[in-house]
Amino acid sequence: MQAARCDDADEARRLLALAMVVDDRSRQDAARLAGMDRQTLRDWVHRYNDEGIDGVRSRKAPGPSPKLTDEQRAELRQLVLYGPDPDVHKVLRWRWVDLRAEVLRRFNVTVNGRTVAKWLRKMELTRLQPRPFRPKKDAEVPEAFKKSFRSHLRQALAGCTAATPIEIWFQMLWGWTPPGTARSDCQASGSNLGDYRNAV
Repeated sequence: MQAARCDDADEARRLLALAMVVDDRSRQDAARLAGMDRQTLRDWVHRYNDEGIDGVRSRKAPGPSPKLTDEQRAELRQLVLYGPDPDVHKVLRWRWVDLRAEVLRRFNVTVNGRTVAKWLRKMELTRLQPRPFRPKKDAEVPEAFKKSFRSHLRQALAGCTAATPIEIWFQMLWGWTPPGTARSDCQASGSNLGDYRNAV
């Protein structure tokens, strides 16, 4: 009856083999009918005698031990939230490769970038990319620029052909923050925001 109610096929085979042994079937026949060798059945019989039904249940492997201790993970989380020191870390915002190097330097633990990404997800940290913001900006200037951008572009491209390559530069800030952090909060504080410039 235990085997019939069991959802685990391996556990059901063990229970059936044990039931056949209890019914005076030879261990050789019981092992063959259950799809195992006699030595394996003998091991399960010993576990059943010692622990009962719980002894023949499938057990999950404990898995590898954590790379970092709880204290180290807490330290890493604070490091990510605070952001890098440009003078010390030589970067303006954390990337996976930078955090991997910092973990190696601080804790002497070597991991790959995917592991760092998993750690950040478990810490409930998400990458927030606020819009570029200047605290003392004049609200009327951007609107005026939008209206006159086309004419400025025509003047800048005067005499250029369609094959002339051009570059338009942009700037954006981003960093790692806990859930619920608004873009305006990051813009107001300016902490943990990397300055990234590129061109198209």
